[in-house]
Amino acid sequence: MSSEADDRLAIRDVMALYARFVDEKAFDRFRALFDETLEVTGFGAEPLVGPDAWLELVEGTLAHYGSTQHMLGVVLAEVDGDMARARTDLQAIHVHLPPKTGLFTLWGTYHTEMARRDAGWRIVRHRLDVTHIDGI
Repeated sequence: MSSEADDRLAIRDVMALYARFVDEKAFDRFRALFDETLEVTGFGAEPLVGPDAWLELVEGTLAHYGSTQHMLGVVLAEVDGDMARARTDLQAIHVHLPPKTGLFTLWGTYHTEMARRDAGWRIVRHRLDVTHIDGI
């Protein structure tokens, strides 16, 4: 059994990999961060259920940008047995593809619930609360 400190570090790693895999467009590795029971809110009017629905939205959205950088703040993680909650502030910069020019920048907070699985911590619920958007 891992210690709470080990779990908190592993949860921080999941969030760091989330940002890295989005920015690298490493979609197969990105998908592996999510549990099959995934529910995502805050990225549109309706919740997305399942990692395939989430991945379809992410891939479609990123197709409009040449590059992105998701910069994460401190991950505040609380562990309760095999479940955890994380709060992570972010700033995400997106470079528009032509014919658009300039940047689209989003500031917000991720609220993420994770479950311990045999393969490690996996995201089961993920919500984005947007603080500000610039450059749409």
